[in-house]
This record gives sequence, C-alpha cells and structure tokens, in this order.
Amino acid sequence: MLYISREYVQDSLDKSVAPAAVCDSGETVVFQTRDCYDDSVTCGERPLGDRRDALGNPATGPLYIHGARPGDILKVEILKIELRSWGVMCSSFSYGAFAGRFLDPKAVIFEISDNKIRFDEKLTLDCCPMIGVIGTAPGGEGIGTETPGGHGGNMDCRKIGEGSVLYLPVAVPGALLSMGDLHALMGDGEVFICGLETAGEVTVRVSVLKDCCMPAPFLVTEDKVMTIQSADTTDEAGKKAVLLMEEYIRETAGIDELKAGMLMSLAADMCICQIVDPQMTVRVEFPRQILERYGWKPM
Repeated sequence: MLYISREYVQDSLDKSVAPAAVCDSGETVVFQTRDCYDDSVTCGERPLGDRRDALGNPATGPLYIHGARPGDILKVEILKIELRSWGVMCSSFSYGAFAGRFLDPKAVIFEISDNKIRFDEKLTLDCCPMIGVIGTAPGGEGIGTETPGGHGGNMDCRKIGEGSVLYLPVAVPGALLSMGDLHALMGDGEVFICGLETAGEVTVRVSVLKDCCMPAPFLVTEDKVMTIQSADTTDEAGKKAVLLMEEYIRETAGIDELKAGMLMSLAADMCICQIVDPQMTVRVEFPRQILERYGWKPM
C-alpha cells in the first residue's frame, strides 16, 4: 500500500507542485495529514501556535494518478479515517458567525479517545471524522487550501467521511490529489470558524473514470447523492448546487424539467457546509433510493 507522509504538504493546490507519490488507477493510498494549524497549536496558553512558519490548512500530497487526463473524473473512495488522540479549537476575531466577539485569541485542547470527545466534565461527544480539504489541482493558477471551488478544496462538508465516495474533476495530467484539515467533529456551517481540528491518516482508493458526465464535486454516501458548490454567497452556492442536482436527476432518471423540479422540492435537502471560508459552500442532498427506482447505479 502506498503511503504519503505528512512531510509532503503545501498550502496551495497547484499544478506546478511536484507529486509526492505516483500510483495507478484503482490503487489504495494512505495520506498522513497535519491539522489545519499545521500542528503548531499544542496548548491553550499559546493560541497563535508554536511556529511562525506554520502553514494554513496544509494539505498532504499531491498524488499523481497514472492515466488521469483533463476531462476525466477522479473517484475517491474514503475507506478509513484514523485520528490522533487530541484535537484543538481556536477562536477568530475576523471570521464566522461569532466574528468580532473574541478580541483575544483563545485555544482549547480536547482529548479524543475510543471515538469519543471529552468536551468537559459533564459532556462527552461522539466523533464523526471528516475531511475538510480534499481536491485536485485546477487547470489555471493554483488555489489556496483555505478556499473551496470547482476543484474541491476547503469544502468543509461533514459528509465527506469514512464510507463515502467523492468524485472530483481532473483538470491536469495525473489529477494531483491532495487532502488535509481533518475534523473529529463539525456541525453544518462550521459557525465558530473551526470544527474539532485534528491530524491523522486517511486511506482512500483512487480510480480514473473516462467518458463520465458528473457534476463534480459530487458525493455519494450510503443513502444520498450530493452536489457541492461554493460561491461568494450562500444564496449563489445554493442555487448552483440545486441546478446541478436538477440537471443530474433529469438526465439520470430520464424525466423532464417540471417533474425533476417538483421531485427535488419534495425530496431534496439543501444544507450549508460552511460560512467561514473565502467562499461559502452549500450541498444539496437527494435520496439514492429514488434515483434507484429510475435505474440509477453508482459508478
């Protein structure tokens, strides 16, 4: 099994970054990640971190996949997410729904054990591990790992977790897949600027799909399919996600616009992934069982 060490990180998804590893389509790869603070915030007494050279949202990679060419789709099956034994949350004066409230930086360390988070002496929460940053290199200029977009990136979608399958666009030879910014737990919206930020290892299987028409980034879970879109506002991101899902349902199920629109209004859910990044991210979820009634099968 191929292993990519946390030594290979960058703060931009960029076609000019040399691959950290090379694999074939269908191969299984382990990405060892750092947390979004570049593992520099290790105690509450130093909320700004231990290093001045720390990267923001470092992503491990990139991985070059043989046979991936612009116009293809990269299928990423998330097989396993293993977390370290602690996570950290830091306040922000500038971002999130609580912007302007915390004048002085704050950091809190939380213990993670047996898939549980000890929030305080009264409350223990279940982990729900997810990948905050995952994407391919864009065809044009590089995009910072703090920003989501059509390439994926910092989508902070809490459904991108163990057992899900993410489909990403291929814009450059080899796709150049990178990932990082693991969360032990995060609510939709990521309203406080962060989830429980942690590091760990992600095991994935990557496959190149040819002649595949799909509104990537596109996510498939056990019971839902999802379009994920980012834009300057949640309204704009939501509309993009809705229209892409409508088109996908219409073409997949072979029904007209009226029927697809009505079906979405009855069965689709619009959810805000995050409101804290340079662009807002919204996903639209639709039940797999409905598509399966029309003959849909996952690729």
